[in-house]
Amino acid sequence: MPLTVHRFEETINGRAYHIEVSPVGRDQWRAQIAHRPGGSRATMPFYGRTPDEAAHQLSKWLTLANGRSTPKV
Repeated sequence: MPLTVHRFEETINGRAYHIEVSPVGRDQWRAQIAHRPGGSRATMPFYGRTPDEAAHQLSKWLTLANGRSTPKV
């Protein structure tokens, strides 16, 4: 059976991310940042019941992790 990989492109806080989602079990999908030459998959994977849900979980975390803090006045 061929491996089905879904690919998503997200722009979060002005930075482009390429997300790959692959099946790991029945009704379970794993999302991670796509490996690029010279890069790494340094973030932990995120899981969901569908490819969209798994990608959304990772996108949500990236938004929080890369958010801009409000300046102190």
